[in-house]
Amino acid sequence: MAKRPVIKDSDNPPSVENAGQILSLIATGKAVSRPELQAQTGLSRVTVTHRISALQAAGIIFESDDTCATGGRPSRIWAIRPGFGHVLVANIGETQIQLALLDATATMIGQSRIVRDPDIDFGPEGTLCQIADGFDALCKSHHKNLGQSVLLAIGLSLPAPVDYENCRVYGPSVLAGWEEFDIAGYFKTRFDVPVYGENDVNAMTLHQRRVHFPDDRDLVFVKVGTGIGSGIISQNRLLRGARGVAGDIGHIDASFSLPGKAPVQCRCGKTGCLEAHAAGWALARDLSVALPDEGIGNVPSLKTARDVMASFTAGNPVARDLLAQGGAAIGAVLAGMISVLNPARIVIGGTLAAADDVLLMPIRDQVRKRCLPVASQDLVICRAQPAQQSELYGAALLALEGVFAPAHVEMMLTRFAKRATGIMV
Repeated sequence: MAKRPVIKDSDNPPSVENAGQILSLIATGKAVSRPELQAQTGLSRVTVTHRISALQAAGIIFESDDTCATGGRPSRIWAIRPGFGHVLVANIGETQIQLALLDATATMIGQSRIVRDPDIDFGPEGTLCQIADGFDALCKSHHKNLGQSVLLAIGLSLPAPVDYENCRVYGPSVLAGWEEFDIAGYFKTRFDVPVYGENDVNAMTLHQRRVHFPDDRDLVFVKVGTGIGSGIISQNRLLRGARGVAGDIGHIDASFSLPGKAPVQCRCGKTGCLEAHAAGWALARDLSVALPDEGIGNVPSLKTARDVMASFTAGNPVARDLLAQGGAAIGAVLAGMISVLNPARIVIGGTLAAADDVLLMPIRDQVRKRCLPVASQDLVICRAQPAQQSELYGAALLALEGVFAPAHVEMMLTRFAKRATGIMV
């Protein structure tokens, strides 16, 4: 039998630029051992070993102590080396912008925040300039932790419908003036990396699903805070829709669920929206009317979901009743969603979810009354697991998913190779 040729580094230097397929499979967890990588790629054992060696030599992957069964001798598992790269992410909120620096496995390295005055509109360019400056400061303050780590991507969590493919905001939205602004183009003048933008509730959905419900293929995450929105996972895929508004349940007409109550105008200008009856700002409005002494002078002090929860936690029966009524309206809207999507689980998160069964029981009751048993009999409706900075982690997962996607991973490796040879600063 002829001997297999010995491949020497000097004859064929390992090149990470040829190893994108291997890296993508390891990063996504689809194949993490040599036998699995051979089966998934159709490459020979020698070629797989050669490309793994190149990625290992470059410090991108490492061989862990864990093993997996392969039908024969257990194989070692390959994994992403956390410190080889990092991502920068931002979450734009009403009163602050949260910034974070995470490694290549979405582990937090550092955070900072920018206080926003809701009465001052900086517009897209001014806001993104603040974020870019904040990113620079964050990297400088953690330069010792970063070492030779390479910036892989930027991820943004935005409180608006997002054109994911082009990283632009669809209008109208609370981000007035951002419609069609070239967000990725702006950042690329300072950071030559891919930029990924996502709706904030979708970012939360990605994080909740990855961390707490990884085995659920069909899941809906509902954020009930000052506003109301949802993220949809169907057959393991995040649904965005044609214009990024899939799951925007806050602006479905919910007046049908409130007999005897006149439709109320929403912030969007329509009447009867679910938000206008059940969101934090709407409950704060109704609580202010019911409890005028909660105001300061003639100006109500109750404006947000946190204000409502503070009143509820203090034992206010009116706040409790309003939360229960809001839960019933949410449940009525979700019943229609269940009939269309047939999820296995609905997760209720956001500030108002802290009311627990006061909010969840009316949701469950409405779903049971309005849905066919075949759609609801095995459905789980639960409160979200507590998760700090869920939007930031979701934005990081989104960015890393984009970096390691088969269509983009070779581009990242090319940048990495240039950086390693000193061509790229």
